[in-house]
Order: sequence, then C-alpha cells, then structure tokens
Amino acid sequence: MKILKFGGKSLANGKGIHKVIDIIQDKVNRGEAITVVLSARGKSTDELEAILDKAVKNESYQEQLEAFKQYQVVNYEDFNVDDEFEILDKLFEGVSLLGDYSKRIKDQVLSQGEVISAKLLTHILQQKGVNANFTDSRELIKTDGKFGEAQPLDKLSKENVVDHFKKYNGTTVNIVTGFIASNANNDTTTLGRNGSNYTAALLANYLDAEELQNFTHVSGIYTANPDLVSDAKKIEKLSFTEANELAYFGANILHAKTIIPLIEKNIPLRILNTFDHENDGTLITSEANEKGIKSLSVLENVSLVNLEGRGLLGKVGVDARIFKALAYKNISVSIISQGSSERGIGLVVEADKAVQAKKVLEQEFETDFYKRDVNMITVENDVSVISIIGQDLSTFHRPYNALIKNRVIPLLFNNTVTGKNVSLVVYKNQLHKALNVIHGEIFGVTKKINIAVFGHGLVGGTLVDQILKSAKEIEKRKKIELNIFAVANSKKILLNKKGIKKTWQLDIKEGTSYEIKDVIEFADENHLENLIAIDNTASEAFTNNYITLVENGFDLVSSNKVANTLSFDFYKELRIKLEEYQKQYLYETNVGAGLPLIDTIKLLHLSGENITRIKGVFSGSLSYLFNTFSEEERQFSEILQEAIDNGFTEPDPREDLCGNDVGRKLLILARELDLQNEFIDINIHNLIPENLREGEAKGFLERLKDLDSVYKKIKDDQKSNHVLRYIGDLHGDLFAEKGILDVKLVSVPESSALGQVKGSDSIFEIYTESYGDQPIVIQGAGAGAAVTARGVFGDILRLTEKG
Repeated sequence: MKILKFGGKSLANGKGIHKVIDIIQDKVNRGEAITVVLSARGKSTDELEAILDKAVKNESYQEQLEAFKQYQVVNYEDFNVDDEFEILDKLFEGVSLLGDYSKRIKDQVLSQGEVISAKLLTHILQQKGVNANFTDSRELIKTDGKFGEAQPLDKLSKENVVDHFKKYNGTTVNIVTGFIASNANNDTTTLGRNGSNYTAALLANYLDAEELQNFTHVSGIYTANPDLVSDAKKIEKLSFTEANELAYFGANILHAKTIIPLIEKNIPLRILNTFDHENDGTLITSEANEKGIKSLSVLENVSLVNLEGRGLLGKVGVDARIFKALAYKNISVSIISQGSSERGIGLVVEADKAVQAKKVLEQEFETDFYKRDVNMITVENDVSVISIIGQDLSTFHRPYNALIKNRVIPLLFNNTVTGKNVSLVVYKNQLHKALNVIHGEIFGVTKKINIAVFGHGLVGGTLVDQILKSAKEIEKRKKIELNIFAVANSKKILLNKKGIKKTWQLDIKEGTSYEIKDVIEFADENHLENLIAIDNTASEAFTNNYITLVENGFDLVSSNKVANTLSFDFYKELRIKLEEYQKQYLYETNVGAGLPLIDTIKLLHLSGENITRIKGVFSGSLSYLFNTFSEEERQFSEILQEAIDNGFTEPDPREDLCGNDVGRKLLILARELDLQNEFIDINIHNLIPENLREGEAKGFLERLKDLDSVYKKIKDDQKSNHVLRYIGDLHGDLFAEKGILDVKLVSVPESSALGQVKGSDSIFEIYTESYGDQPIVIQGAGAGAAVTARGVFGDILRLTEKG
C-alpha cells in the first residue's frame, strides 16, 4: 500500500482539487492500493483561526464565517456538511460570549477544516465511482491530553489503525483526516501545525506502507525556497538524516516529526507536485548520499534574545541556567551561540515566546544584574535563521565572505555537534538577499552580478551594448550572469530588476528623474546582490556619490579619471571607505584606455619592485596629432581640423591641447606609487598660445591657422631624424613624499621607442631598479570608445572573479 498525502494548496478550489481527483482516479484505475490523508482545503485553517480571534474579541465575525462556509461548498450543491457548520456556529458563539477560549476549544474549531475536506473528497470520488470511505482519524489516532500539539499513543493507535484497515480494505480507498486525533476522553486533539504530514507518516508506519507520497505545490525539495531563490535546483534524492535536518531548520514541506516513523520502518518518502504529477519529485530514503551541502532552510517566525555582560565570559553553568529557566515555561530554544559582541549569549526562540523568554531570564539573572555580571537582556524581533544543511566550517568562509561583501552581517551563527550544518541569524529585511548570495556561492550555479551604468555617451553606450551582446556567452563559459539593472544619464534613469533590454536607448527616453539614493533603494527593495556601479561620466559632481555607493554595498568601476585626481584627502578617504566596507574600485581605463598599465604598475609596486620613472605618450588624440604632423609636410591646423572632424578630440580641442587630461593621468600613476602629489604640483606645457586660451570654442576654431607658425618653428628647430611627442614624465625621488610630474612637448629620436609610435597609439615606459636602463614598454591603442569600453568591461570581469 502507498499513503498519499495532499496539502491545503493542492485541495484549493479550482485547478487544485480537480488535479487531486485525477491523481487518485489514475492510481485506482491502475490497481494500486492507496490510502489518502488530507489537510484542510486552501487556507481554511488560517481562516478558522482568524475567525476565532475575532470571536474572542467580541468583534463581528459572521461575514467571514459565511465566506468560509461558502468556500467549502461552492460548486458542490449536493454536498452537505451542515453538522460541521453547526458545530462551528456553536463554538464561535460560545467564545464570543465568554471572551475567551481554551486550547481544547481551539482544537475542536480547527479540526473542522480537515473533516470538511475529507468528507468533500469522499463525496466527489464516490460520485465518480471510486469506492471511497471517509475515515475520521480521531477514531484511529489516540494521543495524550496535550491540546494543540498532542503526542500519539503508539500502541493503542496502531491497534486501531490495523483493525480499521482489516475492515476497510481491498478496493476501498480510505480518505483520512490529517492533523487531528483524540485523547482518552475522546476529546479532539491536534498534532501541531503541518501535522497532516505526521498523520500520514504514522499510518505508513502502522500499515508497513510501501511508500509515503507527499503531494504539494512544488516538484520536490529544492536547494532553497524557489519563491526566494530563482536559481534553486531540485534535489533528486536525500537521506532521512538530511531530511530531518531540513525539517528541523524550517523546510516547510516537511514536519520535523514526520521522518521518525518512516525511519523506524525504512519507508521511503517522496515529495511530489500535485500540479505536475508526472515529475518524479524528491525521494527520501535511508541510504546515505554523497557528502556535501544539500539545501538552505529558513526559520522566519523567530526572535533573537541576547544576554550581554562581561561577567558571563568563561562563567560555568550559564547555559544550564538559561535552559532550565526557559524549560520551566515550556520555551524551546532552537539555536544558542556566543553573540558577535564576544561578551554575551544569543538564543533563538519562537517569535510569540520572545517577550516571555526575556521576562523569565530577567528573573533568573536578577542577582547577576545586581552584581553587574549581566548588563542587559534584549529581544531582536525582525530576524530570520538560514541553515546551510551539509555545510562544515572548513569551507564556511566562502559563503560568509560573500555575505560580508554584500553588506549582510550575521547577528549570530553556530554549527551543529556533527559540524555539518551551519545556521546564521540575519535581519529579516536581508533574508532574500542573503539566501541568494549564499546559494550562488555554494551551489556553483550562475553568479548574478547586478550593474548600474552611469553615463551612456560614447563609452557608456558602447559598454552597455558590449555587455548585452556578450552576456549569454559569459554566462555559459564563466557561470556569471551580468545583469544591467540601471542605466542613467545626468537627468534620467532606466531601472529594471530583471535587466534592461536591447531597446534601452529608446526606453531611457521614458525614464524618470533620480537621485543616487533612488538607485540604492531600488537595489535594496529588490534584494539585488553583488552590486557594481560604473562611472562613465566625466563629471566631478558624480564622484561625490562614490563613498555613498561604497557604503551601500557597491563596488566601483570608472573610466572617469576625476575621482583619482581630486584632493589627496578625498583620495585617502575613498580608500579608507573601500577598506572599511571591503569593496573594490577599479579604473584601469583612467590612463591607458584598454591597455593593462595600472594593473602592471600595481603589481610591480606591491611586489616590492622599485619604480624609478614612468614616461610616455598618454593621449591618443595628441599622439595622432603629433605623429601625423611629424611625418607629413602639412600645416598643423590642417591636421588638427582633420582630428576634430574624425572625432579624435573633444568638440573644443583646447580640452586636449591644454594638457590637463595628460596631467590627470600622470597624477593617477604617481598616486599608485603612494606619492602624495596634488594636481597643482604638475608642470604642464599648455599647447595653446596664451592669446587663444580664452573665449568660445567657435572663435578658437576660426583661428586654427594662428597655430601654424608656432608649430612650424618647433618642428623646424628639431635635430635631424627627430619627431615631436607630447609626453607625461614622472621622475625624481619616487621614494619621497612627492615626485616630479612634467607634461611637455619633446623632440625624440625617430628610432626611439617613443619615436616609433604610430597613429593614435599610446606608449608607456616603466623604469625600475631591476630592469635598469631597459624599461618595461606597454604600447597600443590608447583611445577610442570601443577600446575604453572594453577596458571597463575587463574591470567588471576582474571584479566578478575577485568576488
């Protein structure tokens, strides 16, 4: 025989109850011997409890009660449960008059949900020709007198069950009420919430069933709750031990007591989906499985009680006093551990017992308060417990570090005696994010990186398109999902938690105005993890958001070089915040666009290599300008106009010719060597004659020919076989507080490394003590939206690997 158990969602009006009927009929038609155990339909138990709460307060409950009755019989006009409805009417009327009720009365009220459910299903099956028999479990399962959570009396219950099934056997399908039982006086008792699973397990045990099939609204047990973790995967097989841990730590598909009767008889339990009954579900057996993390479970209706006091440290017997005091008031502790304060003890109790637990402990430790061994006892209500089933401490650093990186700081954690399960207490508003972070880290599924892009001009727009184009291939190769949830310019933002679409350039026109706090709030509200903010602006104002973003869990990637060239005080403050919040700030494109310059210098410097000088052509625009001017017999103004027309310079080319951009790049490199230079320390050779530096861009563009005589003379005054290059040069004593930073136009031999640069390439020479007069040379495309965007993309991928 197989025992089939159906939950409330499976029995709800509509699709659910019809699916249940189909499953039962299918098994009967195939000649299977089955017994069916039912919960109350839909949310009937919650409804009855809500009506009871209204009645006890003498509030009007009749409308809600009528709605409950209507739900039970709608579409089944020939189904009669007047007796059950009359019982409810009398019970609620009595509670309303007395203004109080006992646990005994509550059990009588709640039991009607299961009775109505079983009678309805029996009625429908009989109409369809199935030999169904309504079976009231109160006549079978006998318990002690503890109302609300009664304990079965096994010997007597087994005798009753065996006798009943001798009488009703063969082709009979017994439809049994779950959850409810009775005591020696035949008073109705209940087995606790989710007790229908327990009823089914007891029947399976007493009848030596072949298998217990638990039909729910999901297709088995998952690595995490699929409603909270979209990447959760179904677990094909579990051992009883693992299932028991899952049940204890909150897996709501299982009742913690369900497993024990099955273990005794080695009866397999299969978790199945009512709405997809072709699915094999999850099979739970006595067979041990491969070691490893199985699932994440959650306890939500809990509170954290903290005892704090320096006098508790190392004091013998404190735990025993806690347990004894709480046990006296029947308060169960699910987790106890030393708190993060390192001078206290934290314990997790049921949320509705937290206030009482605090009061009990205050009484127990009254003398300790007087001696000041205990400072305070507090209750934290808005918490949840995440348990990692199968986790041991040897690899716990991975999910723990991932949580810290995402600004989820556990309030408390402990591991079981076996060392194979770890539980964390987190704030309830961080539960969703915490689950996704841990799940992504330990199950090797796709790791989601949530990206906000600020600035979508040439570089930013190209970057967005590059990510959208490459995302699927990156997910396939590296198991990293790049999700751009925000794209913004200075005025509008486009937000989508599931990721922007390829039509983003049109969509952002319908975007909304925003402040940076709106982006942060959006990420928090949608529980987005692994956050990266990309700054593709050239705005000094936007850099004011950097610290706020870091404090709110964002790593930073920037092609905007302004932040690294502001005051040294800001430079230091930003890095202090990065260290404090364990965030990363990558900006490889600040100097060499897509060239690996900053990374190389960082590695050399961190390895202890003494860098003595860095010089090179830092500007792709000015590289093109002077490379072409040196090689061709053309006027300087003609080549400059050509560069302007091709988009190699800014619309006002004086922004390139003034040398400030090269100066900023040189300053960034100086600070990478821990030099404390400010922008004002840079000696910049401004390429614009003084009489052309002021005024509108239009006026300057009309007078480009005024530059020809100046640069013709410079070109003619060179030595033979020399060419002009506009370079940055960091030199001097680079072990002192400040170095010497020069930005200037120089003439170099055509055969030198600098002299051989072509087109718009950049080149950098890095001199070190180890390499002597032979510098490390890095050369390549130093400008262009595609190259710079690809460099930013590279920084994003580096961050995903570091994370």
